Amino acid sequence: MRPEENTSDKDTPLRSDAQRNRERILAVALTELTCAADAPLSVIAKKAGVGQGTFYRNFPNREALVLEVYRYEVQQVADTAAQLLETRAPDQALREWMDRLAQYAMAKAGLADALRKTAGPPHGTLSKVGYGPVTSAVTLLLKANEEAGTIRPGVTPDDFILAIAGLWQIDPHGEWQPRARRLLDLVMDGLRAGAPGSRHGGA
Repeated sequence: MRPEENTSDKDTPLRSDAQRNRERILAVALTELTCAADAPLSVIAKKAGVGQGTFYRNFPNREALVLEVYRYEVQQVADTAAQLLETRAPDQALREWMDRLAQYAMAKAGLADALRKTAGPPHGTLSKVGYGPVTSAVTLLLKANEEAGTIRPGVTPDDFILAIAGLWQIDPHGEWQPRARRLLDLVMDGLRAGAPGSRHGGA
């Protein structure tokens, strides 16, 4: 019995260190793979400050790394929705979250290129990974705005996702920020049109 207790005590800080290593690898990999789809795994490991053994223990191959980076990034985006609603008016939270989603869309394009180099067409795989968290975040934001009267009633998450689909047509290697901003402003204007409390939401 006693050895099991000792092992558990010892494992606690190791798990904490391992989690920090994993998050560091994911953060570095997001930057590197978005910039260059074929970024060497050895470079990612070095910049993350971990050894090859630690790296491959977490991510045995490039495909595993790319999918986990994507999963991690999309969850970060989804979590931002609730955080923004705590400190912003609902319509402001929605508009700021849309900007965060645009950044994610550009990163997704880079990660899609990275996955394509390892496992063939990535779109179906990446869409499955991202659909749930993004839909949950959109549902939360739309509900808050509808309750506040800052968007037109009856907008569904699917309506919203279709409305912003143009984000994925923007070239991530060009001047994407002004194009994304203009598109999202147009979508936001459309959501506010006919809002029962539009006088509070601005034009």
